[in-house]
Amino acid sequence: MFDVDAASAILRREFAPWVQDLDLTVASVAADRATLTMRAGPRTQRAGGVVCGQALMALADTAMVFAVAAASGGYRPMTTVDQTTHFMRAAMGSDVLAEARVIRLGRTMSFGRVTLSTAADNKPVAMVSSAFAIL
Repeated sequence: MFDVDAASAILRREFAPWVQDLDLTVASVAADRATLTMRAGPRTQRAGGVVCGQALMALADTAMVFAVAAASGGYRPMTTVDQTTHFMRAAMGSDVLAEARVIRLGRTMSFGRVTLSTAADNKPVAMVSSAFAIL
């Protein structure tokens, strides 16, 4: 069964050290969805406390990996083919939530959407569409 414990173990084992430095937590995985949290902190923020766009995009990408794994019944190696991020407003001084959902899961490709929002007010900061090749 692919659950939070399995996803957390994969996050520690399979992801690059710089992704682990983002201080991500797998909050939930179910069916075709995953929710991750990225803590606000100096490693992900730039001057003024604004969370870096690069950190937000990495959070969204990582969340989709777990949504695809949940939809597939377990983790499988995959790679990002495309990711389009629409930033709506700055994420400042708050943890960021990533709610990922698989829109279509095929044999070799997966498509999904991620909503990034601040934990403080749960308002969206970015919308992300992505495609993954399943290896």
